Amino acid sequence: MNIMLAYFSATGNTQKIANVIQKKLVEEGINVTKLDITSKSSREKDVAVNQYDAFFFGFPIYSMRAPRVCREWLQKISGRGKKCSVFFTYGGFGKDPAHYYMKELLDKQNLKLVSTAEFLGAHTFNRSGWKAAEQRPNKQDFEIAQDYTIKTIQRFYGQDLNELKDFNKPMFSSSQLDQAEKYRFHIITKLPTRDNNSCSMCKLCEKICPTNAMDYVKGTANHDSCIACFRCIANCPDRVLHTNDLSNTWSKKLELHKTTKEEIDNLVSRIYL
Repeated sequence: MNIMLAYFSATGNTQKIANVIQKKLVEEGINVTKLDITSKSSREKDVAVNQYDAFFFGFPIYSMRAPRVCREWLQKISGRGKKCSVFFTYGGFGKDPAHYYMKELLDKQNLKLVSTAEFLGAHTFNRSGWKAAEQRPNKQDFEIAQDYTIKTIQRFYGQDLNELKDFNKPMFSSSQLDQAEKYRFHIITKLPTRDNNSCSMCKLCEKICPTNAMDYVKGTANHDSCIACFRCIANCPDRVLHTNDLSNTWSKKLELHKTTKEEIDNLVSRIYL
């Protein structure tokens, strides 16, 4: 069996889970092609669907769904009825609509979703003052990822003939979630910006930006194209890129979701079959 494992990972969480899945697939004697679609150029390349028997897709959750750039990439794939599975990483908030809307999208692309999973990962905004799932993914998450891989393979091979259970329709419509995507920029009043003169001008921030939003000369991101993924901040070798301090919004976020830091840190990754 030939499987494509495609994933988007700005700060490394989704890549860590993808690496576990890849290793387990190889151990099971399966040929794996891994495709990192985080860069804009990688998402512009055609996917040779006919070369693969099944697909794993991995995305973070931004504003309760996979990032828009990932959804747009999937819309270019004609699935030809082939089986697939999707795994998400999230920082402890707003995960549930992601599964429902992903299945809806994949159905339109003629891809048969046989399983999904969600894994805790340090929240993107931790880099600006939050403290959500700081030590995740961890060993327990990786073990669940291995189990998820095996159970999904069984469905790819037809050894498990059960079908993925339907997800409950979310209380938020897709148009409402479109508005929620914009909310990221109500919290982040200063997009990734170089805030001192110790930058080595290595150009890495501009090179790796998923939407070509970063301008290394100006030292700031373009508001119209930045998706607040913080890939530039996470990978800056000089550690000179920052947003506004979000630490004062952390307690408000917990209050809004009626949860605590401890409850988030103790969340368990989950497989849906």
